[in-house]
Amino acid sequence: MNMTDGQNNKRTSHNLIMENRNSLTISGVSDLDSFDEHSVVMFTELGELTVRGHDLHINEMSVDTGELVVSGEITALIYGDKERKSASGFVAKLFR
Repeated sequence: MNMTDGQNNKRTSHNLIMENRNSLTISGVSDLDSFDEHSVVMFTELGELTVRGHDLHINEMSVDTGELVVSGEITALIYGDKERKSASGFVAKLFR
């Protein structure tokens, strides 16, 4: 899938907007890895991001804009390595 320059610029920005630790809007999300009531793991333009908390729900998710909205009691935002997705994918393929 080829992106035009305008769409590419929109997806390269990464922002977090948290409201009262109960609502989190994240832009620049490229892939959603896993989610449950206690954590949401995603890949952003700046690397892996894990949102931890209680009673977490994904309220909105847009593949076109790369925006994700999480609600619930948010207790932590943890960034991982920027290269982790490709490395884990490569290692996982070796052991299949």
